[in-house]
Amino acid sequence: MNDAVARAATKAVVFDIGRVLFHWQLRALFEKIIEDEAELDWFLSNVVTEEWHFQHDRGVTLGEMLPGRIAEFPDQALRIAAYAARFNETAASPVEGVHEIVRRLHERGVPLFCLTNFGDELFTQFRAQHAIFDVFEDIIVSGTEKLAKPDPRIYELVEARSGRPGNALFFTDDNPGNVAAAKARGWDAHLFTDAAALEQQLKSAQFLT
Repeated sequence: MNDAVARAATKAVVFDIGRVLFHWQLRALFEKIIEDEAELDWFLSNVVTEEWHFQHDRGVTLGEMLPGRIAEFPDQALRIAAYAARFNETAASPVEGVHEIVRRLHERGVPLFCLTNFGDELFTQFRAQHAIFDVFEDIIVSGTEKLAKPDPRIYELVEARSGRPGNALFFTDDNPGNVAAAKARGWDAHLFTDAAALEQQLKSAQFLT
């Protein structure tokens, strides 16, 4: 059996990052900066929104995003700049129990990958702070590839990079649309809710005992 055939026959586990490996919310940063709750809600609904942030996940650079937003909201310039400078604070804590599962899988020799909607520049600074990523064979970052879930092409890219067909990929993601897109390609895809449910799913798939 050659290496490519052996690899394709060995099922791998693919993790999302935000809200699966790490808690993520823009509020976690900006509640430190904006004390008034109503002002904070307005800011997150109108200035640094998840929709605006998602541009970076799709490959738009910070150099393109920030000046335009600052021009639109000049009185919010320092806060908008904090989005880039302090982004790691939006995902400062691991999701309870999930890193332990990752380590158990790694110790059992299970091939591990990440597929994440994450901006290229922001992920570079985020990854540098977290050794957990060292156990993954590859991390497919939407902003780097300029393809974001649930675009079928990014799932196809994971298949190519991992050397595995969809039915040899177990996938966990907190977004139902992303899970549905993976299932459409034949992946063994599961909606993430918490570590306990993930552990049971992995046991059912015979990754854990």
